[in-house]
Amino acid sequence: MNTEELRTFCMKLPGVTEEIKWGHDLCFMIGEKMFCVTGLESDHSVSLKADAEKFEELILEDGIVPAPYLARYKWVNIGPSATIKRKELEALIERSYQLVKEGLSKKKLTQLGF
Repeated sequence: MNTEELRTFCMKLPGVTEEIKWGHDLCFMIGEKMFCVTGLESDHSVSLKADAEKFEELILEDGIVPAPYLARYKWVNIGPSATIKRKELEALIERSYQLVKEGLSKKKLTQLGF
């Protein structure tokens, strides 16, 4: 999935915004909290949040590592060499979105229209 396909997919989820952070990372957020990050440079890696059990499963796969700075929060980095299918990546992104959304306050969810 290239950057534009990723952007199109993420922006279809309700309440999602995007922002460029750190000068070169495209971040997709719900309620100002990141759920998916990709570099705007050439490597096309994707970082996202996972359930604790799924995190342990994913980091055993080739091309998937604990995300730098965010691994303690169960984030993984899916590199370009990972052999993950598009449907599975989409499911992981949707789950990351749900995990982050579940952590938002009721006030923030109301502001977002949920």
